[in-house]
Amino acid sequence: MVARYVMSIDQGTTSTRCILFDHSGRLVSVAQREHRQYFPQPGWVEHDAVEIWRNLQRVVPEALSHAGVDAQQIAAIGIANQRETTVLWDRRTGAPLGKAIVWQDTRTAPLVDDLRNRPGDEFFLERCCLPPSTYFSAPRIRWLFDHVDGLEQRARDGEVLFGTMESWLIWNLTGGTAGGLHITDATNASRTMLINMRTLTWDGELMEFFGVPRRMLPEIRPSAECYGEARSVLPGIRITAALGDQQAALFGQTCFSPGEAKCTYGTGSFLLMNTGSEVVRSRHGLLTTVAYKIAEQPAVYALEGPIAVTGSLVQWFRDRLGLINSAPEIETLARTVEDNGGCYIVPAFSGLFAPHWRSDARGVIVGLTSYITKGHLARAVLEATGWQTREVVDAMNADSALALKQLKVDGGMTSDNLLMQFLADVLDVPVVRPLVAETVSLGAAYAAGLAAGYWSDMEVLRRNWHRAAQWLPAMDPERREREYECWQRAVERSLGWIQPPRRS
Repeated sequence: MVARYVMSIDQGTTSTRCILFDHSGRLVSVAQREHRQYFPQPGWVEHDAVEIWRNLQRVVPEALSHAGVDAQQIAAIGIANQRETTVLWDRRTGAPLGKAIVWQDTRTAPLVDDLRNRPGDEFFLERCCLPPSTYFSAPRIRWLFDHVDGLEQRARDGEVLFGTMESWLIWNLTGGTAGGLHITDATNASRTMLINMRTLTWDGELMEFFGVPRRMLPEIRPSAECYGEARSVLPGIRITAALGDQQAALFGQTCFSPGEAKCTYGTGSFLLMNTGSEVVRSRHGLLTTVAYKIAEQPAVYALEGPIAVTGSLVQWFRDRLGLINSAPEIETLARTVEDNGGCYIVPAFSGLFAPHWRSDARGVIVGLTSYITKGHLARAVLEATGWQTREVVDAMNADSALALKQLKVDGGMTSDNLLMQFLADVLDVPVVRPLVAETVSLGAAYAAGLAAGYWSDMEVLRRNWHRAAQWLPAMDPERREREYECWQRAVERSLGWIQPPRRS
């Protein structure tokens, strides 16, 4: 019998990867290509959607070749994507109408400030369960309409299509201008500020408010079901799943029960907790999002706490301060001291995300004395990730009756054992790392394989999950709370920062 595999396409912020997984969830082959980052103005971040599509066309045959696998051995394709990144393209020609605006882009900040004043947060929270933020897609569409002549009218005339990256790739894979599917899944739709979070349909009041015509929006589909067959790259192979990258990681970590949570530690970090079929509206600075929707089953929701700066703080320590030569060295340097020496770093380089959502916050280092060495600073850098995670977990516990019992972790920073132990200490729960580190890609593969019948049910996926490492809490509770109070005072300094007047 010829072995079959599931293909996962992970279209991320810096690269596009194609990974093949076998029935045990084992990574068989991987191919990856980076794409260029465009920074045309301060705060602007853009990608070339055509370059990303071309990279996909390259990595798929590379992954097949590395594994010695024929395309007909692929049972299904699943796609994970950078979520809020916004692409507009011409329905007739298939050409993007300018660069894609990336989720990190903050050009919509003045518009978002106006939205907070009129009509105010409550208008949006009642409908899409999201506060106004530069993070989401709808303000970007409105910005493009306001700054590109004739674009809004073209959209109203049905000439313009909108999508996040999975929509763009699926449209091209299924035929593009020759009948390509214009669809999105519920997880990505939930990040637009245009969806009714309870009905999972485009919301008329939100569309009217932002001036976004229904004709440009994709059809909302479940995260796992058969969308159609590819006509390009992998002709005849079914595309059966799409999820935003962080929801894919939650799925790949098999967090299928309410209260189960994962955190992905990368440049920034994203903590998601499964809240079941209930829409839990956050009162403590978190985001309500769709976790996944399997075919006709009820949608599963999650609370999310995005943290803007975690791994990038280590990069800053390396590249800007020059105190280490490589990122892994920070653990070695931090272990030269027993504690942080009373030094705390709040890395609000461009404001703070959850649970504060303050774009005016700025980074601070507090507790500096002549006693502090670069070892103490290294430890404070790592501990900043732990304390920011603690803030998000406290908010989740306050929002939900589902107190965190364990945190599953993934991402590049999880190779730092000192940081993982610190997380267990400050959260007072076990921290566990899975054997398969590629949880985003694995989650997209799992969803695709479920929809295609490659895996029979979610219990099979649970049995595929294996623990690679575990860290248990060991810190004295009084010390933990005392140090957390110090961190919170440091955050107050960050939030109270006032920009000095510029010299003329």
